[in-house]
Amino acid sequence: MRKTIDMTKINIKSDKITPFGGIFSVMERFDALLSKTIDLVLGMRCKSNGYQYSEIIRSLMCVYFCGGSCVEDVSNHLMPHLSLHPHLRTCSSDTILRAITELKQDDISYQSESGKIYNFNIADKINELLINLLIVAKQLKKGEKYDMDFDHQYIETEKLDAKPTYKKFTGYGPGIAVINDMIVGIENRDGNTNVRFHQKDTLHRIFERLENLYIFIRRFRADCGSFSEEIVGEVEAHCDIFYIRASRCESLYNDLFALRGWKKEEINGIEFELNSIKIRKWGKVYRLVIQRQKRIDGELDLWEGEYIYRCILTNDYKSTPREIVEFYNQRGGKERIFDEMNNGFGWSRLPKSFMSENAVFLILTAIIYNFYKTLMKSKLVEEFGLKATSRIKAFTFKVITIPAKWITMGRQKILNIYTSNSAYAKLFQSDFG
Repeated sequence: MRKTIDMTKINIKSDKITPFGGIFSVMERFDALLSKTIDLVLGMRCKSNGYQYSEIIRSLMCVYFCGGSCVEDVSNHLMPHLSLHPHLRTCSSDTILRAITELKQDDISYQSESGKIYNFNIADKINELLINLLIVAKQLKKGEKYDMDFDHQYIETEKLDAKPTYKKFTGYGPGIAVINDMIVGIENRDGNTNVRFHQKDTLHRIFERLENLYIFIRRFRADCGSFSEEIVGEVEAHCDIFYIRASRCESLYNDLFALRGWKKEEINGIEFELNSIKIRKWGKVYRLVIQRQKRIDGELDLWEGEYIYRCILTNDYKSTPREIVEFYNQRGGKERIFDEMNNGFGWSRLPKSFMSENAVFLILTAIIYNFYKTLMKSKLVEEFGLKATSRIKAFTFKVITIPAKWITMGRQKILNIYTSNSAYAKLFQSDFG
């Protein structure tokens, strides 16, 4: 005989219990660590009861830490929960969007030799803030030298001023500089701009901002989009060593085919042959490290024959070819950062209509991402089963989403957290210290 399953009995309670109990400690940590510097660099937005820029950026942070995907989520879904904090205010999505417009800087235009106009947005002030906050968070130390990567990330969007990219969609093509796993500079650009076009100027501004705050670059890595005389010259002027993927050209392959003394190496389970030579390029002598691999299909290429060649131009004469190739290959890990920004920090859903405003959004979310990476480097997150490389979604599920309720006890506001996980006690006591 078929059994009847009783319906679950429900009691409706009017208590103000939030499912995002872990966000309050993160809000407090953000306020204690970064808010003063944000308002110092950007200036006070209001003298009365209006929201300051630190409160606005913190409100935007809560969207992505609580699992949201767009700015509007703070008003549509999160405000009843975030506003429960007794001291820290959360603003609406409209206020966030107004602040982004307030912080924008006008685009600058460059004309190509063919007469075409390409727009860039350098966003100097908030790029400076981006670096200052990393120094305050002790992720960068003044006087130290670091390794930096530079690349362009194409962001698909159909905004009013978006341009068609070589990837067959419309969007922007910002140039992005990264130190370790931290974003240290972003300049937004028209999506149809060649990656080498005025890249020298972009790099000069990024290097200059870092050096003005006594942050220096030891080693620099970039792909073949940076392989030009003026770009290499700019890089050489600001760093000790560089590694730039060389573009293929007929004169280069003539030298490669004549090489002897190839050394077989296995790197990441793949067998390569490595070699290096000195070449004269743009009136200077550089080292060219060559990596070749036999074609799996056995077919012959018009240029490369039976091999696939990859070359790295460098001024590093001490490291072995294997050491240089392995160091350069680590650059591929930076793609993970762009993936995180697209999927976890709103880059796939830009909120504004124009490049200048969206440049502000890109940098504000980079500030939030850098703060997230700061939290993930604390020892405390290990107690939640997380790693330094864990995605924001894992952090949201394991730390942020926990039932909690603010109560008044002895004239003080206390947060009751409903869990058996003792890590939450340490979370609020240590404040991620």
